[in-house]
Amino acid sequence: MPNINNNIAIMEFHPGPGGQEATLWAQDLMNMYIRYANKVGWKVRQIDGFIIQITGFDAYNQLKYEAGTHRVQRIPETEKRGRIQTSTASIAVMPKIDSKEVNFRMEDVTITACRAGGNGGQNVNKVSTAIHLVHKPTGLMFDVRTERYQQQNREIALELLKNKLYQLEEEKRASQVSAGRANISQSTRADKIRTYNYPRNQIKDHRIDKTFNNLDSIMQGNLDDLFLELTVLDQPEEENKTN
Repeated sequence: MPNINNNIAIMEFHPGPGGQEATLWAQDLMNMYIRYANKVGWKVRQIDGFIIQITGFDAYNQLKYEAGTHRVQRIPETEKRGRIQTSTASIAVMPKIDSKEVNFRMEDVTITACRAGGNGGQNVNKVSTAIHLVHKPTGLMFDVRTERYQQQNREIALELLKNKLYQLEEEKRASQVSAGRANISQSTRADKIRTYNYPRNQIKDHRIDKTFNNLDSIMQGNLDDLFLELTVLDQPEEENKTN
């Protein structure tokens, strides 16, 4: 088995259907985890627009249960009639693994360099420092432009690919070993794990069937109480049934 670094979690945010509101929701979720990381003293690294790396003691073990679909019910900023809209964003949480134990052929990878743009100085804006990576067998794509030099962004993109391939293999293995059983720690993007209801100031976690009446506080990064309740997911399935 690959060596997992439980102190590093890579979080990838994907807006669901809903246009601009879904994109804003994905951004709000990412900001929520960044605020939490800052509160507990973890380090946050922005890898790309909707990908962050969080480093801190046991970060992956604490954040792995956030993988899945997060549904929001609220009045969008662009809604003129005051109607509540439902949107979603999905989160993938990947561990940092020993890259030597995840193999793929470089012939299956296409890497294209392009200009990063934005605020990064002369080198970033005038030289092709950004990287667009495509893994042809799986269709996985990564755009990395966070660093000033092309080689650095190339290494980050390859690392992301290795971590993602490991995650996909783990999900495949879990489905084969326990077909029909929900694998909480490797939630797929199709799983609706939580609903955020702004008018009621409530968050409901569907896996533990528990409602929290402090959505405003949680969105500011105060996730300790919620994470404490999720520790039940670490218990064996048989023990959960008896509780």
